Amino acid sequence: MKLNFLAVSGCIALLTCAVPSSGQTTEQLSAKLFDSGDHSAPMQAPSQVSTAAATPAIHELTPEETGDLFMARKQYLEAAQTFKLLSDRDPRNAVYLNKLGIALHQQEALTLAMRYYERALKADPKYADAQNNIGTIWYQRKRYGKAIRAYEKAIKIRADMAVMYSNLGYAYFGDKKYAESITSFRTALAIDPQLFEHNSSHSGSLLTDRSVSDRGRFYFLLAKSYAESGNVERSVLYLRKAKDEGYASLVADLKKDKAFTAELQVPEIQDMLAPRQASDNQQP
Repeated sequence: MKLNFLAVSGCIALLTCAVPSSGQTTEQLSAKLFDSGDHSAPMQAPSQVSTAAATPAIHELTPEETGDLFMARKQYLEAAQTFKLLSDRDPRNAVYLNKLGIALHQQEALTLAMRYYERALKADPKYADAQNNIGTIWYQRKRYGKAIRAYEKAIKIRADMAVMYSNLGYAYFGDKKYAESITSFRTALAIDPQLFEHNSSHSGSLLTDRSVSDRGRFYFLLAKSYAESGNVERSVLYLRKAKDEGYASLVADLKKDKAFTAELQVPEIQDMLAPRQASDNQQP
């Protein structure tokens, strides 16, 4: 299951994916997190560890930047320990709490992650990122109704974030509410027409889970979203993907849906709709 985020500090902005916790239980991970050794000095990122012959660093990373670097390098346990230390020092800092939640989330410690997202919201009820990330936990657990409500709450806080509408669209799709899914994707694309070509957020502390089961239908709905936004090229691309995934009702749905009027004029789509005719000279 792919789970994406962008590291939030300065120029550190690397796309990552969720990884299994190598068999660690929540209790084992919690023990490592809460009993992580001597924290009397700030934790150092790998690039900061000094040697006798090392050249002095031009810029010494802050503890928060160190945590972001661990996150970007997928060293999620170290990132969690760093943000746990920071949040202990500043327990009302919603950003630290949210980042700690993300580091735990990436280790699939969903219960612990939820705890820190909720603490981030308690510290700052208007922190849409944490509310969005709660939605990704419910989505990952296939509790789509709860995910929808969480994403809707996030959108009420920040109505200008394309990724939140995209997340809502995925949740509606998972709940088999396809009309609502189309509406959400269309809104997301109106805000950011290139949303599905890149991953972006205003702060990088948003998570998005783009895993779906019925990929053929999903690509068809995404093609319709692009069609309704006037992007014929991207619509045709996702119709091709829907065909490749074996979407059974593709031809029938294309013919009856008025959203695809422009796409029906594209030679590739016309070929897709043309009935196959066996050659008269075909040998048995």
